[in-house]
Amino acid sequence: MSNNFMRVRDVAEELGVSESYAYKIIRQLNEELEKKGIITISGRVSRKYFTERLCYGAMDQNKGGD
Repeated sequence: MSNNFMRVRDVAEELGVSESYAYKIIRQLNEELEKKGIITISGRVSRKYFTERLCYGAMDQNKGGD
């Protein structure tokens, strides 16, 4: 289950930002998910949503289509 969610430290390392900025990003992403009716966990974000929202998911999809 730990692979399904990213903690603050994971987000900070992935993006190369401070942990305080990573908290802001997690809060923003979780607010978006809550508006969609999805239950969130404070201080954690879905790894899948994180990658989709930060364009990593879109870049992976385009690799095979060229």
